[in-house]
Amino acid sequence: MSALNIKKGATSHSAYDLRDSHSEVEESHTLAVIVENEPGVLARVIGLFSGRGYNIDSLTVAEVDHTGHRSRITVVTRGTPAVIDQIEAQLSRMVPVHEVHDLTAEGPSVQRELALFKVAGKGDARIEALRLAEIFRANVVDSTLESFVFEITGAPEKVDAFAELLRPLGLKEIARTGIAALSRGA
Repeated sequence: MSALNIKKGATSHSAYDLRDSHSEVEESHTLAVIVENEPGVLARVIGLFSGRGYNIDSLTVAEVDHTGHRSRITVVTRGTPAVIDQIEAQLSRMVPVHEVHDLTAEGPSVQRELALFKVAGKGDARIEALRLAEIFRANVVDSTLESFVFEITGAPEKVDAFAELLRPLGLKEIARTGIAALSRGA
């Protein structure tokens, strides 16, 4: 039994918010924020985080409605449940913000990350890097006699595992984008 007297395996779809808002444990949350697509909105949203000392682990922005002039800002941040609730409330009060969704709290979601890895090596290291790329379904996007650049998309854990295996083979540079996430629900 957990501290809230919920049996393990109990459904997360309940009429009550069972998250302990007084918990001091930091959690990672993915927030999807629908905003007006106009100059300065991203700076204002990010300013809310920096002004209050909240950290951003990942950030992506994309236009989602061209005719309605709306964009989606996906932010991955960490904090206690009380801090996450405060971030959501403060974002909701901003004028250019239309909706705020905590994808982590809403249930299962699909998360994907994009990364580029530059690997420099010769001989067997090059062959091993290509073999690993095939296993992880990474694409070779650039190749010279001394290096490869691989592109990989997938769950953050998959990208991390690929990077760890490439380190001894001559991993030189990493460029990672933010996480894109969508709720699995209907």
